[in-house]
Amino acid sequence: MPTARRWHGDRICIPNIKSIRDLILKEAHETAYSIHPGSEKMYQDLKQKFWWYGMKREVAEYVALVKAEHQKPAGLLRPLKIPQWKWEEIGMDFIVGLPRTQSGFDSIWVVVDRLTKVAHFIPVKTTYSGAKLAELYMSRIVCLHGVLKKIVSDRGTRFTSHFWKRLHESMGTNISSTDRWADERTNQILEDMLRACAIQYGTSWDKSLPYAEFSYNNSYQASIKMSPFRALYGRRCGTPLHWDQPGEKQLVWSRNHRRRRTTSTNDSGEFEDCSN
Repeated sequence: MPTARRWHGDRICIPNIKSIRDLILKEAHETAYSIHPGSEKMYQDLKQKFWWYGMKREVAEYVALVKAEHQKPAGLLRPLKIPQWKWEEIGMDFIVGLPRTQSGFDSIWVVVDRLTKVAHFIPVKTTYSGAKLAELYMSRIVCLHGVLKKIVSDRGTRFTSHFWKRLHESMGTNISSTDRWADERTNQILEDMLRACAIQYGTSWDKSLPYAEFSYNNSYQASIKMSPFRALYGRRCGTPLHWDQPGEKQLVWSRNHRRRRTTSTNDSGEFEDCSN
């Protein structure tokens, strides 16, 4: 059965019913498609679809109750030059010391495009050699985004030189590298989220990485004023939280005309009036 809705612009007005608002907040923060965003990211995502008075304050209060903030002091590094195109330069780091999964993974390899902030989370073992990591990089990164020009990492010259030697051998090309990742904020956001994910899912955290990766890439990032997916594709991707899908019929309560009208979406995803 279709339900009546009130609209604030193009956003759904949520009534002052605690159970409904709590359900939306829980969905936006704790499900596999969200995985513990910060309050600003969560607010930016929710306000794309919903509105209620005091929503930003309630989001901040909700996040403060369910998420512990872990902030590390940022180092004084000179910012790196912004890349000219997507996936020309990457930042790379490892989240280590995680519970060992049934598949033997104990670390997460984080690879981030420095321009769009799109990230890939790859479960790995600390025993992996440079050759194994180069093989993973080819299958998980190069096949999707092509060959990059530069890597930025703070793992040290010994690691990066060994890894890139193997990668050069695999691709037959030269890639420059530097041993500092100046984007500490992005690095810290990712580490906080992934460690929270490992705590929540225990020794099966590797199974949740696809959800964590989607959640991060589809969420608002303050450094680029949009989601990484929007920076890469020109739009955010759909989630179960955004119920309006092409072809779905709805009953809309019009504030202006005080009448009900049925709407449906055409092939382009835009609403068209189907009332007489």
